[in-house]
Amino acid sequence: MRLAMALIGLVLVAPAVASAQSASEVERCFQNPGACASGGGGGGAAAPAPHAPAPVAAARPAPAPDYTTVLNSPEADRRKIQESLRTLDKYNGPIDGNLQSEATVKAIGDWQKGRNTPAVGKLTPQEAAQLNAEAARAPIRRLESPPPQTATPVPLAPAQPSNADTLKAMQARLAERRKAAEPKANAAAQALVRDLKAYVAADGKGVAGDQFAEFAKWYADNKAAGRTIGEITPVIDDYGDAKAGAATATEVKFETKQGDKTYGQCLVFAWIEGTPRKNPQAFTCDDVAAVEKWKTDQALKSAWR
Repeated sequence: MRLAMALIGLVLVAPAVASAQSASEVERCFQNPGACASGGGGGGAAAPAPHAPAPVAAARPAPAPDYTTVLNSPEADRRKIQESLRTLDKYNGPIDGNLQSEATVKAIGDWQKGRNTPAVGKLTPQEAAQLNAEAARAPIRRLESPPPQTATPVPLAPAQPSNADTLKAMQARLAERRKAAEPKANAAAQALVRDLKAYVAADGKGVAGDQFAEFAKWYADNKAAGRTIGEITPVIDDYGDAKAGAATATEVKFETKQGDKTYGQCLVFAWIEGTPRKNPQAFTCDDVAAVEKWKTDQALKSAWR
């Protein structure tokens, strides 16, 4: 019985002792914090142990850049990228949406290099958006007018000669040609006149009639009409080189008489110099077309007109 009562008393006294010790410890820590922190004295509660650091998770590898999305984007978007590159003076090729062409790849690489990023020549969606935004902010380039150039003075063309001066020059050249051709032309005309006079003197016989059949007929018609032939005067119509030799066309004026009347008649004699004369023909002086045709047929290059 006594033992039981002793145990009960011990149980009841223990909390009180613990409480008294706890209050005494608190007061001691209050008065001397250093002793409490060092754990000395009446057996205060121990400080909790610090927590261990949490384990660090292993680093994940960065995802590979997405170039496929831009390469497979709609054609309009790909064209837009090329236009942006052109705006930024990186590209001058065709706007065809081909982002894998050599020129486009180089242009993208140049743009990336200017941003200090790897020049891979392909774009991620983020880079494509940045490229287009940069181009949109670029100032509009205006075409500068070329600097004014000092007009080079155009040398004045030499003054054209007047018609009167041109005519004088032509006449001067003609006079020079005639002067050179005149001796030969006069000699040919005088030789013809001698033959004509000889034919008249022989009353219709001689080389003049043999060579110029038209003249022989003309003479016979005048003789039948009772007309006689008087003065014979030559006037050179043309002279020059022809395909068969030197050609002469001479207008010959005849004075014919019938009784007390005198008539003037005219024939044009044309021939190529030679012995005998070549291609000889005679025409009435008013048959100009026939005379000119004869000259053309002989390919006459005039030194007289």
